[in-house]
Amino acid sequence: MTLQDKGAVVTGAGRGIGRAIALDMARRGAAVVVNDIEGDVAEAVVDEIRAAGGRAVAEVAAIGSAEAAEACIARALSAFGRFDILCANAGVLRDAVLWKASDADFDLVVATHLRGAFTCGRAAARHFRDAGQGGRIILVASPAGQRGNFGQTAYAAAKAGVAAMARTWSMELARAGVTVNAVVPVALTRMVATIPGMAEHVAAAERGEALPDALRADAGLGLAGDVAGLFSYLASDAAAGISGQCIGIGGDRLSIWAHPQEVSVALNTGGWSADDIARGWDDLARDHLQSVGVQMPE
Repeated sequence: MTLQDKGAVVTGAGRGIGRAIALDMARRGAAVVVNDIEGDVAEAVVDEIRAAGGRAVAEVAAIGSAEAAEACIARALSAFGRFDILCANAGVLRDAVLWKASDADFDLVVATHLRGAFTCGRAAARHFRDAGQGGRIILVASPAGQRGNFGQTAYAAAKAGVAAMARTWSMELARAGVTVNAVVPVALTRMVATIPGMAEHVAAAERGEALPDALRADAGLGLAGDVAGLFSYLASDAAAGISGQCIGIGGDRLSIWAHPQEVSVALNTGGWSADDIARGWDDLARDHLQSVGVQMPE
């Protein structure tokens, strides 16, 4: 599984999942632009890649604006002479229940996750279409965006939007030879530590303690390094036929998420009044009402 002679941009690559992606892609031969909002952590990852014999440069920018997206791609082209792979990973958390959520926190989360994926994806699409050599766009979704999660209004909304963009872009860019997929990763990172009940697991992982099977297999929750291989696979030539998918990975689990679709349909000639719906609801809904929420480990 090689990425030799590929140029990659990984946003939010200074820590956590982004860092793991950058290291794995570099190990497989890709030249990597390590983007982060903090210059020192971006440079530390660059140094780590170079020390292992790989190629990398840093691009310090807060993902969200069109200018930041274009700067990351321009950095790949100036440093490596090519750009083939976008991993739009940058993100933040500002969790709060709905009635306590602030405008500022909502806007920051959506701007980073959703608008950031949009601006980076748009810049990548323009380059790939002009270059005419295909490409890879890998977005980062979340179980919260697939199922909702208590206290994560902004994050869940943004990640649901990311999954929808992946499906849409896969159709729009197919003719250009560009695949677009959304990875749904689960890993014990610093960001996850802010979720109630998860700080203890993150601390244990940082101490190097082995994670129990209940986490790795049942909950699909492991280390950041456990999810990196999927990004490298989707970036490779071996995955040229995979597009428009939401693919989950974490711990020992690899999965394909279903796209939203109708699960029960009823017809009523002339349409449905409120009274008609009341009479037909039990038959329509029987065994079909959907559960919500991300199941967290005990």
